[in-house]
Amino acid sequence: MCDARQTFATGRAARELELRSGEFELAVQLGEVRTTPAGTDGRPGGTDGRPGGTEVPGRRRVPAEEIARLQAEPGFPDALRERIRTVSTTEAAALMGIGPGRVLRLTRAGCFGPVRFYVNRYGAVVWLYLAAEVTDFADREPGLMRGNTPTAMRMMLDSGQDWRARQWRSRRGAQLMGQTEDPWEAAAVLAAVLPPEEVASVAGNPVERSLLRRLRPTLATVITATPAARESFERVLTADEFDEVMWYRVNLARALGRARREEPGRLRPPASATTAGRPGQPPSFLNRPSWTTETSSLPSRS
Repeated sequence: MCDARQTFATGRAARELELRSGEFELAVQLGEVRTTPAGTDGRPGGTDGRPGGTEVPGRRRVPAEEIARLQAEPGFPDALRERIRTVSTTEAAALMGIGPGRVLRLTRAGCFGPVRFYVNRYGAVVWLYLAAEVTDFADREPGLMRGNTPTAMRMMLDSGQDWRARQWRSRRGAQLMGQTEDPWEAAAVLAAVLPPEEVASVAGNPVERSLLRRLRPTLATVITATPAARESFERVLTADEFDEVMWYRVNLARALGRARREEPGRLRPPASATTAGRPGQPPSFLNRPSWTTETSSLPSRS
């Protein structure tokens, strides 16, 4: 019987679950593997044990009982791997029985969103999708697999819109928001996808901006071997459409207000810390436009 209080470092947990590091990271992000915050000394409990001790943002551990639960599932570890299996656009096309070009149009229109990405040496972003979500969409919307593209979708695509990056940001932000109850950390999630000048216009206090930077979460770990790749990586992380930027600005302002009320002590002038706040709901405005055989209003665009 496992000790309910025992936890494992992520590397050990990945080995116990027979997952590669990238698979484990995705499993955690998708909520397939539950984690808990780790303290500054790497032990469970969330703090370094001293009065006023704080967590190290982003450090997580896996409860032993969570590993035992997953190991006891029928079909372990293959069933777990299948739930987190990702596919490229070409592989998605094969699963759906349609051409890659049509899959590209569906993803640009936001019919289903990516869960991961990488950037090749030429600076091109390569998106990856959950195989389960791809097949679920094909079963749910057979009308979009064949025939003419709905008028509203065609107009959107012809105007150059592409929802892949914003859907990835929305999903990743929701994942991070779900991992914290700290109002400053939650606000830092919102600030992480905004350009610096937008954050500065919402968080006018330099102490708050410093804290936001310190608590900034890791949105993605992607190798960028060339300047072009680095530039593409930064574009994926940063909101740029007017309506998306405004949504994050409004919710960051609300989050900061909450953080200031609930934990004003975090704003000590000498510390290089900035404030962040947390909205009550994870990002949901960016989930996806509704594309069915009926035409619907286009998503807003500046």
